[in-house]
Order: sequence, then structure tokens, then C-alpha cells
Amino acid sequence: MELEKIRNLSDEELMHQEKTTSEQLFRLRFQVSLGQNDGVKKLRELRREIAQIKTVAKERELGIRGAAKDAAVDAKADAESKKGAR
Repeated sequence: MELEKIRNLSDEELMHQEKTTSEQLFRLRFQVSLGQNDGVKKLRELRREIAQIKTVAKERELGIRGAAKDAAVDAKADAESKKGAR
């Protein structure tokens, strides 16, 4: 899943996606250990996706991503209101 799609998910969908991806990773690791599958590339992709999901969740928790966007919007609104006041 692409990072932009992950960022567009709601908090509940994000948690569900993390859980689903973790289950897929577990099953794939199990298959690799039994020799049924040689999915090294898929393992890497799943680990990366889980890391991206956790990063987006942490950004939301800390307000990093949203705060930067809000600050930019507030600065733009302030600049426009100052122009209108003149």
C-alpha cells in the first residue's frame, strides 16, 4: 500500500490495516520456516508497510503531520486577514 493511501485512512482503518498486515506477515513467516514459500520480497514489503502504518499513527498521536498543515493554513489566513484590514 502506498504511503499516501495510508495517510488517507482513518484511525480505525489504520489500526485494522496494521492488524491485517501483521497477520499476513506472521503467516508468511510460518510458511517460509516450513519451506513452503520463498517470499523474501513479500516479507520485506509487509515489514515496510507495518513500519509506515506505525509511523503515520505516531505522527497523528503527536500531532506532527496535522500541526504543520494547520500552522501553514493559520499563517495564510492571518496574512489574508491583515491584507483585508489595510
